[in-house]
Amino acid sequence: MFVVCIIIVIVVLLLAVITTSKAYTYKHTVDPLENNPNVEQKQKEHSNSNDNKRA
Repeated sequence: MFVVCIIIVIVVLLLAVITTSKAYTYKHTVDPLENNPNVEQKQKEHSNSNDNKRA
């Protein structure tokens, strides 16, 4: 019985290590920000606030 428990613990530990290593090697992709009116508006507001701080 003790041997079966040890084997189960080893299998679960191995699966956790394999899953974690696969998760860290996964390459995430991000959609481009081109033609996004929200981003353009935020960039304008950010540049305007920087201009106001300098003045």
